[in-house]
Amino acid sequence: MAAKSDYTASSIQVLEGLEPVRKRPGMYIGSTDQKGLHHLITEIVDNSVDEALAGYAKHIWVCLKKDNSVTVQDDGRGIPVDIHPTAKVSALELTMTKLHAGGKFSESAYKVSGGLHGVGASVVNALSDFMRVEVRRDNKVYFQEYKRGISQGKVDVTKTALSESISPTGTFTYFKPDPTMFTTTEFDPKIIETSIRNRAYLIAGLHFYFTNEHTGFTKQYYFEGGIKSLVTHLNRDKKILHEAIFVKKEVENAQIEIAVQYNDGFNENLQSFVNVVQTVDGGTHETGFKMALTRSINDYAKKIGALKDGENGLTGDDMREGLTAVVYLKYPTQSIQFESQTKAKLNNPEVQGYVNTATKEGLDTFFEENPSEAKQIVGKVLLAAKARLAARAAKDAVLRKGALEGMTLPGKLADCQSKDASSSELYIVEGDSAGGSAKQGRDRKFQAILPLRGKVLNTERAQLDKVIAFEELKALTIALGMGIGDTVNPEKLRYHRIIIMTDADVDGAHISTLLMTFFYRHLPYIVENGHLYLAMPPLYKIEIAKKTFYVYTDNEKEELLGKHQGEKFTLQRYKGLGEMNPEQLWETTMNPSNRTLKKVEIADAANADHVFSMLMGNEVPPRKKFITTHAKTATLDI
Repeated sequence: MAAKSDYTASSIQVLEGLEPVRKRPGMYIGSTDQKGLHHLITEIVDNSVDEALAGYAKHIWVCLKKDNSVTVQDDGRGIPVDIHPTAKVSALELTMTKLHAGGKFSESAYKVSGGLHGVGASVVNALSDFMRVEVRRDNKVYFQEYKRGISQGKVDVTKTALSESISPTGTFTYFKPDPTMFTTTEFDPKIIETSIRNRAYLIAGLHFYFTNEHTGFTKQYYFEGGIKSLVTHLNRDKKILHEAIFVKKEVENAQIEIAVQYNDGFNENLQSFVNVVQTVDGGTHETGFKMALTRSINDYAKKIGALKDGENGLTGDDMREGLTAVVYLKYPTQSIQFESQTKAKLNNPEVQGYVNTATKEGLDTFFEENPSEAKQIVGKVLLAAKARLAARAAKDAVLRKGALEGMTLPGKLADCQSKDASSSELYIVEGDSAGGSAKQGRDRKFQAILPLRGKVLNTERAQLDKVIAFEELKALTIALGMGIGDTVNPEKLRYHRIIIMTDADVDGAHISTLLMTFFYRHLPYIVENGHLYLAMPPLYKIEIAKKTFYVYTDNEKEELLGKHQGEKFTLQRYKGLGEMNPEQLWETTMNPSNRTLKKVEIADAANADHVFSMLMGNEVPPRKKFITTHAKTATLDI
């Protein structure tokens, strides 16, 4: 751990200026949409988290203001304010106005940090309309203000700080994003809360406080159980098979924590982190964990005779059915290799061996000391293997009958003329009546129509053979052309826009949910790569003074009628797509010039998994609780 005297201006190293950030913001924060906007908060919060990792901060306060500005405060040491020996300006100004200037490049300041590249604070500054940083050090409050990355004066001492005197030391940051840099500047409190909660789980004993001034509420996050508590949280609405397993080992310079817990479901939920940064695309630490998990369970299964001599070992897919796990790596900042600036994937080859060793030793020890839990896990995995073999046999039997391979396109599919997948779109339409209107109203050059009858199978807990045997889903799978399960080939996807078009009522919402469940659980590639959309048909047709208006919500209806007060009008409420003739359906819902589409994205994979499991799974109590909690907010079309 670095001594307090080590963190001074000389710890700050300068590489280049800030100009590139405003020219190419996506290079530094990934994108300029809502995801990139929230990355600003992450960068500032992680600077405070780094102080906690170094052993200096115990509390972090985050506040979302009513004007969508944000404040972040900690009780750490405070950014150095003395004059940098070579740059000849305050270290605070250097950190905030120069790219690649920060304590992360000096091993004496931070051994482990989340903000690897040291660009966090300066990039947020460059992309903020206004920013103010206050530093409490040496019984004084230093501050500096900036506009779009440019300092508005020298670092000075103030007696009227914006921040409350919560701690005698620490850093307070206020920033308001620049609207010319982002497609939206409205923060989503749920995204902020999820990010804060994850960090609170990772750093046991660190207090987080999040205040949302829009609601007036403050939430506190503090977990002594660390990632073991996180795994328990992820499985909160599932039937678990054993208490969470926790492994903590240090191999070479790597501090490794693993938490594992199986549930009785079919789906895997594996999350990984490097120095509190979530690596959503995995990397070598995840690979090392998966290899060790497979070896350890196979070894124990053979030891207790669950696997006979000559039998094939259990596969990685078997191990991951019903698995919830967190892999957390703390590694020296100087040594980390990420695939990109946004740190989505870890590339260090040596880490695979470190995590493999730690996981294998930890699991072997746990299995020896807890034979009943170990047998539960082996039983679950063996069941998964039997189900996999049975499903494969059933699937192969279906395939041999020509269900997918070599089959012509479904007769109900009205295909488009274009063979270019990037410009082609498939409308999945509820019912034959709406399907007929859609077929007549579409643009045949690039729009294909597939009508589905009734409600499709709930595939949340359905094995692949059951999915393939279901007629409507089989037709959809054939139409898409990319296969399913282990036969998936994304290059054969025939449409890059797959649009679910259902009635704007409860039944339509149910069918949409069933279809989204199918895609999320069995063809996740389509969701993850932005190919899935929801069509937005209008609720009303309003005719005023021989002009026709289509509106999509009750609020829009009231607003339109308010603008035409006193004028005569006719109002038609569409109960279903089938009530619209082909021209109306084209004009309102299918014409790219007029239509509104909602892209289905996964902003938070863990929360998405939780929602699908809760709403579509077998466990009734969590679903009942959700319904009773949110019943008063439901809009019922009755």
